[in-house]
Amino acid sequence: MDIRIDQPLWLLLLIPIALYMAYTWKTSMMRFMSKGTILFALRCAAIAALVFALAGPYVTLHADEEQVLFVVDRSVSIGGAKETADNWLAESLKARKENQSVGLYSFAETFRTDVQLTDGELAIPVIDEIETKDETDIAKAIDLAAAVAKEQLATRIVLLSDGLETIGSVEELLPKYSGGRVTIDTVLLERPGTADASISIFDTPRTAYEGEKQLLQVEVESSARTAGTLLIYQNDQEIINETVQLEPGKNSFSFRTSATGSGLLKYEAKLLVPDDDMLENNRMLSITMMERSPRVLVVQTERNPSIIPTLLDTSTMRVDVIDAQQLPETLSGYLGYGAILFDNVPGHIVGEQKMAVIEQAVKNFGTGFMMIGGDESFGLGGYFKSPIERLLPVEMEVKGKEQLPSLGLVIVLDRSGSMSGSKIVLAREAAARSVELLRDDDTFGFTAFDDEVWEVIPVEELGDKKEAIEQILSVPAARGTNIFPGVQKAYEDLADLKLQRKHIILLTDGQSEMPSDYEEVMEEGKENNITLSTVAIGTDADWSLLEELAEVGGGRFYDVVDESTIPAILTRETSMLTRTYIEDDPFYMTLGAVPEWASLFQDGVPQMNAYIATTAKSTATVVGESPKEDPVIAEWMYGLGRTIAFTSDSTGRWTGDLARWDGYADFWNTVVARLLPSYEEVPYLITHERGGVYTVTDSSRKAAFLDIAIVDEQGQEVPFVSEPLAPGKVRVTVDAKSGLVFFGVSDDKGGLFEAGVSVPYSDEYKPAAPNTALMTKIAERTGGKVLEEPREAFRDHPFKSGEKKLIADWLILTAMILFFIDITLRRFGMFKGFGTKRIREPVVEESTAARDSISELLKAKKKR
Repeated sequence: MDIRIDQPLWLLLLIPIALYMAYTWKTSMMRFMSKGTILFALRCAAIAALVFALAGPYVTLHADEEQVLFVVDRSVSIGGAKETADNWLAESLKARKENQSVGLYSFAETFRTDVQLTDGELAIPVIDEIETKDETDIAKAIDLAAAVAKEQLATRIVLLSDGLETIGSVEELLPKYSGGRVTIDTVLLERPGTADASISIFDTPRTAYEGEKQLLQVEVESSARTAGTLLIYQNDQEIINETVQLEPGKNSFSFRTSATGSGLLKYEAKLLVPDDDMLENNRMLSITMMERSPRVLVVQTERNPSIIPTLLDTSTMRVDVIDAQQLPETLSGYLGYGAILFDNVPGHIVGEQKMAVIEQAVKNFGTGFMMIGGDESFGLGGYFKSPIERLLPVEMEVKGKEQLPSLGLVIVLDRSGSMSGSKIVLAREAAARSVELLRDDDTFGFTAFDDEVWEVIPVEELGDKKEAIEQILSVPAARGTNIFPGVQKAYEDLADLKLQRKHIILLTDGQSEMPSDYEEVMEEGKENNITLSTVAIGTDADWSLLEELAEVGGGRFYDVVDESTIPAILTRETSMLTRTYIEDDPFYMTLGAVPEWASLFQDGVPQMNAYIATTAKSTATVVGESPKEDPVIAEWMYGLGRTIAFTSDSTGRWTGDLARWDGYADFWNTVVARLLPSYEEVPYLITHERGGVYTVTDSSRKAAFLDIAIVDEQGQEVPFVSEPLAPGKVRVTVDAKSGLVFFGVSDDKGGLFEAGVSVPYSDEYKPAAPNTALMTKIAERTGGKVLEEPREAFRDHPFKSGEKKLIADWLILTAMILFFIDITLRRFGMFKGFGTKRIREPVVEESTAARDSISELLKAKKKR
């Protein structure tokens, strides 16, 4: 048993206390009394006990228990050494002693418990791959393993790794475990020698001009002599396909190519090698900024071709026209454009995923966006509550819904097992959006079917929208498919209702037999003013049947391959229940006070025929409005980009005299001028430090603060941590997998810069020899050793375990008891008559001189 003190500095208090007590004793008459000696001793002992209690004393009770924690590296760089590690563990456990507890843990970027610390029997389980294995953090693994162990017990951490840490720094952690109860043994794991080739460098010019020859440089590292194929893509189009011979070590290749267009140009290099060990390091991306006049993207459909490209001044801009179905799916496909125009494009063709990518291009990279009206745009295009509605200055809902006709809508949803997953989730979300578009007094019903019919919401006045939405979102997917009974029930529920418009929407991804009289049911429904639209989800749906049902039912048929378009389809169908969204009375637009627009109409505003009714958002600028105070032209800034809503069309059918006006081309060129980014280009430098760490610097040295947004190719915002280093200089740590991300950087001076940045693959995928030096240092600095034999893991630990028992409370109790005895002795005289002598005090005689002096004073007083 040992007695130790945690905070010995408190003992210095004994010095002034001892001096004070010595002085008190010396000047006190108590020292002449034996009772005083006893009381003085009691007080000294009580004070000493309190001071020692402040110092944190404790007693260590020794024990022979030990803990052994195996921490195994499961990262990518270990590769085939997993089996070696498991065999090593199994062999070492044979040498385990009775007094040793054991725990098994795995790590890569994260830490995982495989077997909790136990003193019982242990069998090695089947150990699955760890989820995040693209990085190795040895420091975190050691720290967390030590935290799992019980305090005051001798602990040995056995680290099985190749020592190739990619994040964290274990060397900074080692002083914490030097000379203590925790020692760290190391076991070196080495990836089996397999052939691997990787792209280590892929460089393209930072900027280039149209038609200029660009130098593309690729460096490939190979562990063996082999042959392969090197592919290079430009904006996802293959431009180079070369067979290459690889020698052990570094291999360099150069190519020259040219490109047209402007904006960001994405290059991708791929290496194909037979029997390659790691495929993740065979791909790398690079970005080149093309300098040229601005580009404008006009989006149309086959049904609604746009006339806008013929009206734009192509001498000052490049105009690209694309069908909505061919819109890019990644952000790099939009960042080359200064402005994007949707000309009467329905939302169900675009899909929510592409809408979200466009939203990011506008919000974080300053791309302008405009939506032009028509019978398949705005609310009628199914954009309610979509990413496009978020970026536009208008809402799709129409004020004055009391003017709408009485409506009845029944949604019939396939809830069979084949609809599980994203299909049922998106279909439920779409139905919920349809509910939000209805008025509280509209009639609504929701029926689900599998091989039976489930009436989720009876056909009646809608009432509480929130409750209806909750019921819709709770519908699960299960069992088989029988389509027509659900449709028949919807027809029956709507048949006798006195409503101006009655509509059924059927969503299914399956097939089923139809009864012989189904056409009679539908014809009878048409007589009762009931229409039916159908949505075929996926390739397994019976498209021919559903198309026939829609045709017989007087509605529309939608074939859905991209499931994200389902919400737009149902929103469009719900909006089309009423044609009062289209205001088709000829009118003259009233202009607001926006000089750039007002200057176009100095000679008056031409008459227009129609527009789609929308509601301007509270912070939008209404450039032109109808006599009903509906916005015809509205604009606002959405993040860094300007967006415009033009609720009439471009063809002349709705724009009327505006399309025949001499200034019609100037109108559209003004639109593009308003949309194109007007920010000042600032030459920022984005420097790659390591992994996902970059430094962003304002080379002009004018900016005090930088605002950074980072988005991936799918339009998702990428998490990052920024650290200001100096005015106009920021270090950014990006949490993204290898690939392409886009930086949007703005400053306090109005400057903006956009750049595509390639996030390299993790160092885990770079072929490298084990870090033997680091593994040796870990063992030596913590009192462990580099193990050669598995049995050594259970050798005796140099530190003796012990249980720490604090005794401060006992010292405080002792001090209280001593003070109590002290008070009792002084108060009640427990020692009266014991061991004391009475001392006779001498009687002092009054002197004669003193008496004479007093008499003289009294006589003098009487004379006065």
